[in-house]
Amino acid sequence: MKLSGFKVLTFDCYGTLIDWETGIHDGLKPLLAKHDKPLSKDEALEIYARHEADQEAATPDMPYSQLLSVVYKRVAKEWDIQVDNQEANIFGASVPDWPEFPDSVEALAYLKQHYKLVILSNVDRISFRASNARLKVAFDAIYSAQDIGSYKPNPKNFEYMLERLKSDLGLEKSDVLHTAQSLFHDHATANRFGLASAWIDRRHDTEGWGATMPPPGTPHVDFRFESMAAMAQAHRDELAGR
Repeated sequence: MKLSGFKVLTFDCYGTLIDWETGIHDGLKPLLAKHDKPLSKDEALEIYARHEADQEAATPDMPYSQLLSVVYKRVAKEWDIQVDNQEANIFGASVPDWPEFPDSVEALAYLKQHYKLVILSNVDRISFRASNARLKVAFDAIYSAQDIGSYKPNPKNFEYMLERLKSDLGLEKSDVLHTAQSLFHDHATANRFGLASAWIDRRHDTEGWGATMPPPGTPHVDFRFESMAAMAQAHRDELAGR
């Protein structure tokens, strides 16, 4: 299997292209400052991940910005901290502030020369618009949880993506390389659909699962890179015969 054998890269955005763990942790700092004991970044992210996954399953049609507000209140309740709607809504509106990874823009610009680029994301359209501006690339299609009415890892999201890729872009499943950081949100479900996948292992030097839940079992991946820059370089090397 070669990287150059695919026509489209379908991306998870948050955790893969956008540094959502930094964004989430920064947004939780008002709560962490009131917590009765110090928590490490990963400890806070793991608590957040549990509440986010539960809320996404409970309210699959809730737009992500609203869902973030609810999750903020859930975390605050667990920590026995009082918060008002304004505080929660500030967190809900924080996605535009989440930074891109330093290598994302350059890697996407390179990969755009060789593939169609598609987003399959758990956010709402307005939140993604700001992230797209940070990434400085024109995606060929954007499929959001708001469009689909469910959140990954729900298989409905992948069904929707594959149907739209075929109907709108004339692409088959064999043309697709699903590219993502989260084994829980993306790779486990990609396996169910027989999709080839590239794992962008952003947490390669950090233990634990951070802002995602542990995956069921050990998902198979066809490629593993520690960054988007490494993926782009691997494609260059392949074309050069190295």
